[in-house]
Amino acid sequence: MRFGLASRVVIAGIAATLALSACTGSGESADTAANTGGLEKTQLKIGALPIPDSAALYIANSRGFFKEEGLTVTIESVAGGAQAQQALVGGSLDATQTNYVSAFLAVSAGIKMKVISDLYQAAPDAFDIMVPKDSPITTPADLKGKKIAVNSRKNVGTLAVTALLKTQGLAETDVEFLEFPFPEMADKLKTGIVDAAWMTEPHLTAVQKTIGAQKLADTMVGPLEGFPVAGVVVIEEFANKNPKTTAAFQRAIARAQQISAADRRAVEEILPTYTKIDAATAAVITLGTFPTGVDEARLQRVADVMLEQGYLKSKIEAKTLLPGNAG
Repeated sequence: MRFGLASRVVIAGIAATLALSACTGSGESADTAANTGGLEKTQLKIGALPIPDSAALYIANSRGFFKEEGLTVTIESVAGGAQAQQALVGGSLDATQTNYVSAFLAVSAGIKMKVISDLYQAAPDAFDIMVPKDSPITTPADLKGKKIAVNSRKNVGTLAVTALLKTQGLAETDVEFLEFPFPEMADKLKTGIVDAAWMTEPHLTAVQKTIGAQKLADTMVGPLEGFPVAGVVVIEEFANKNPKTTAAFQRAIARAQQISAADRRAVEEILPTYTKIDAATAAVITLGTFPTGVDEARLQRVADVMLEQGYLKSKIEAKTLLPGNAG
């Protein structure tokens, strides 16, 4: 497995702060729990990226689903799944949205996590490589020796790009990945800091409108078609110590996830409240799909692709990331 420097730092930071996981969020007394239906914790801080993957979290909060379960939820914006997981283990977050690649990498480094909700799955053209207008790069094979922006190294973005490069006879080492938050990628493309960028909505649509960027390739094709992308994770100790709180959160997010899956308009309406896009843009962006339940087989697919691509040294059983199963 070849970890970049940033990934080694993130994983090292997670491991170094693991002992702090018992301090997650705001502490609450037994008396408080007794007055809130037996919930062990009623105040939760949840990390989320400002992208469509997080829609159900914001829907659940805005429609009062968390409140109906006795929870007060604060959603904090994060730049990437790996960074969010470090905050999770350090105690500043109780749960976080994360991409599954980052989650499995953390587990492989010895961090015990549980997936308590599925959030997002790839669909055609929801995760594309973009290049500047009039770029000489016209095929994925032209990426050899080029700089590609991703929001985090060694996450679902680099995995997807690497899988695409492999179909062109190229390896991960044939390109240079540079890490930037999604909102900064348009400027990096425009100024030539990077030659291409792996992006998701709403940034795909925005970068086309603002700088005339063009699609080079959809990365979620072939072996990654319909790939599971993101879910909500907690530290295993949190799930064990707070089973009623975890269950309450799951009930609330499940209601919101069902809405996201069935009603695109609900997603369109919530997106401008936490992303820098207007309603008109939200109405035309390409969305992935919103699974309504955590599926072991889908999660196993992520771990298997990671093993095949060299992201993992040995196989991880996805069931160990599900509540009720030993890690």
